[in-house]
Amino acid sequence: MPGLLIKDFPPELHARLKLEAARNHRSMTRQALMLLEQALRGSGAKPGPTPPEPIDLGVSHDSEWVYRAAREGRE
Repeated sequence: MPGLLIKDFPPELHARLKLEAARNHRSMTRQALMLLEQALRGSGAKPGPTPPEPIDLGVSHDSEWVYRAAREGRE
């Protein structure tokens, strides 16, 4: 089977690939192959639906609010 060597692989891209591979329970090689297959197949692929705009509920969720909600949820 042919191999592929990528030189000067940017460290931040390497880290993102590693993270995505772990999230998908794949090796980095399998993740990279899956992404390449998707990209090369992409000319006929249809874009997904556009997500709706966020709804403003008038509530500020700052870090203190998040910590307090987490603490209350554990009680």
